[in-house]
Amino acid sequence: MSATMQSRRRFLRNSGLLLGTAASGYASGYAGSALGARTLSKPFDNEQQRLALLQSDAVDATRLTRIAFGSCANQDKDQPIWDAVLDAQPDLFLFLGDCVYGDSRDITHLRDQYTKLSRQTRLQRLRANVPVMAMWDDHDFGENDGGIAYPIKDQSRQTFLEFWQEPRHSPRWSRSGLYTSRVFGPPGQRVQIIMPDLRYNRTQLTVLDLGKRYEEWEFAKRRAGVAVPGPYARCTDRTATMLGEEQWQWLERQLAVPAQVRIIASSLQVLADFPGWEAWVNYACDHQRLIDVIRRTNANGVVFVSGDTHYAELSKLDINVPYPLWDLTSSGLTEVWEDEVPNANRVGRMVREENFGLVEIDWERHDPVVVLKACDRYGAAKISQRIPLSQLKVAGNLYS
Repeated sequence: MSATMQSRRRFLRNSGLLLGTAASGYASGYAGSALGARTLSKPFDNEQQRLALLQSDAVDATRLTRIAFGSCANQDKDQPIWDAVLDAQPDLFLFLGDCVYGDSRDITHLRDQYTKLSRQTRLQRLRANVPVMAMWDDHDFGENDGGIAYPIKDQSRQTFLEFWQEPRHSPRWSRSGLYTSRVFGPPGQRVQIIMPDLRYNRTQLTVLDLGKRYEEWEFAKRRAGVAVPGPYARCTDRTATMLGEEQWQWLERQLAVPAQVRIIASSLQVLADFPGWEAWVNYACDHQRLIDVIRRTNANGVVFVSGDTHYAELSKLDINVPYPLWDLTSSGLTEVWEDEVPNANRVGRMVREENFGLVEIDWERHDPVVVLKACDRYGAAKISQRIPLSQLKVAGNLYS
């Protein structure tokens, strides 16, 4: 272990942020403790800002400069990529879903898959040195492309939170979903992490009418040498939602919290344009409402990170938005998708190999810079995008 990592580990342990070593099975308890909640020492500009900050689930004075993230780790496969994640020396790791592939309506089977994950020694090492925030997607939720109708979602939630050692006082145990947020950093260098839950309340998907089995249609597309979308279409029902109204109200309150950088960590792609698989764009009202809420709350500094796809890519939306929006997708830690997938908002090319994401923040510049990277299993950056914070401001909003 390097001197830098030893220093970071001592700091995290002293601050109550360090996760414990993973246990080998469910009965003996899963790895780690949740991130500690500490009070930020700062005089606020006004009472409204103080109250807004208290809307977050937890606050901590730790300054973040490097946040790693990833998704889609099959518990039955070797997971060498954790070595590269640890070598990147992140201050925080965000798990964006599919930490296990446990699809089942039998909670015992799902719990068994978490037990397998707990035996991954490289993941144990990461959790012993780096704090982790985690959200589920469909396969650790328990059903492929599952949503509100999944019958054992509350049992699944209990299993998920026990594995990630969520404190019993956490609101995630009783909310209508696992959504959560935290604020890190001193005044002027605050990073807000927002993790929405896109499963617990998600209404039915709209499936394309292909006139044949999807597999036959997919094969024909591949044989023709064109991009292969998934089987889902835009849902135009105004009552359809991924978040549910309670979570929407919560999210709007989060975007009022003072922060310079806001990382909205989504289990599904936010800005990809009609890939045909699950994505925010499939829910027309939710997708537009997200953009409107950012504009209406004057929420500067938003960047999106996402997972699910089994490939990495960078998406940008700069039309009818409060400022240019970026979404770095990283997936998967073990899973790779071979087909070309359509996305009109893609910047550059897809990365079709094991990968993890990295958000680096250079606070030392007069105009701080956010760097979005997708890295391969050896830590080499396959995607890299620099974004000055001055470019992430709602027009006319001077607050940062």
